[in-house]
Amino acid sequence: MTWVLQQLGDALASAGTMAWRIAWTLILGFALSAVVQAVVRREKVSGALGGTDVATTARAAGFGMAASSCSYAAVALARSLFTKGASLASAMVFQIASTNLVLELGIVMWLLLGWEFTLAEVVGGVVILGLVAVVFARYVGADAIDAARAHAEQGLAGSMEGHAAMDMSVGGDGSWWQRLASPAGFTSVSHIFVMEWGAVLRDIVVGLLVAGALEAWVPTAFWSSLFLTSDPFLSAVVGPLIAPLVGILSFVCSVGNVPLAGVLWNGGASFGGVMAFVFADLLIVPILLIYRKYYGTAMMLRILGVFYATMVLGAYVVEALFWALSLTPETRDARVAAEGLSWNYTTYLDLLLGVVAVVIVARSFTRGGVGMLRMMGGDPATALH
Repeated sequence: MTWVLQQLGDALASAGTMAWRIAWTLILGFALSAVVQAVVRREKVSGALGGTDVATTARAAGFGMAASSCSYAAVALARSLFTKGASLASAMVFQIASTNLVLELGIVMWLLLGWEFTLAEVVGGVVILGLVAVVFARYVGADAIDAARAHAEQGLAGSMEGHAAMDMSVGGDGSWWQRLASPAGFTSVSHIFVMEWGAVLRDIVVGLLVAGALEAWVPTAFWSSLFLTSDPFLSAVVGPLIAPLVGILSFVCSVGNVPLAGVLWNGGASFGGVMAFVFADLLIVPILLIYRKYYGTAMMLRILGVFYATMVLGAYVVEALFWALSLTPETRDARVAAEGLSWNYTTYLDLLLGVVAVVIVARSFTRGGVGMLRMMGGDPATALH
């Protein structure tokens, strides 16, 4: 019994340490995302994403980066944009950017893994977005897209549909700054902030707990064997192929998979393999089932094939480019192990931004925030009863 409690304690200690390190980055990232969403109307976004050219793809990526979301919310938002006129290629680019090219993810990767991984996330993300845009625009037929759109318009399905259906941007006259600085603007930011946390909290908690358990319980030898660490060349080849499969089966997505990526890196996964694992957050089994509900089985299989192939290719590009530029990290020291807390910049930022979060949440809850949270799981009209 004592041994079991010790093992549980070690896992929880690792999870708690990781949570403390990344808390301020999540608060900052979601607050900035809420500000952007409070001043940009979703109808304008949909109207700007109807094409498949380079400019439209860039806009889709930019809107996705600004609308930082968990993977479930990103998929629901992409469906909403698609049914309102966005092209399928733009919708896919939007949801990838909103989970893989967002501020909080980059900062968390920098803190836990190192700046090289953050840079690789950007480089690999751009490669993947370009490949996805080209494939869906040129190689997915109009009949298949029309069938997917008809399927998507049939009704709501998915845990984040209420979130996707709501547009809480601030209307009225005046500049965006005047609208944002108004009482209505503060309320809008607070509601969006709370809903973003409501959408992603499950993934973050599960990801931290799983990462803590793997760090404490799974020996490094297992990961070294799985990713063929003894042969650097084979590891670089096999890693990007295997890592997304690990991601698919992990059931963890969004920022929550970064601690798991740290465990894989410390365990011997190749640089490209770790990046492929992070990229694969939109391919976990629950999300594949949502794709099937949204777009039908045929399109779900297309999305699975295209995403897997482009994420593997993106990881290979990162692996080769960083090796050629001598940017691949030489040490495996991802900060996922438990350690004592101390008075450093992380602690100060956690406390400062924690106070900011309390103020924002209090504003939301005193202005109908509880009802907004109820909307997230289904029809927004249910919150009115």
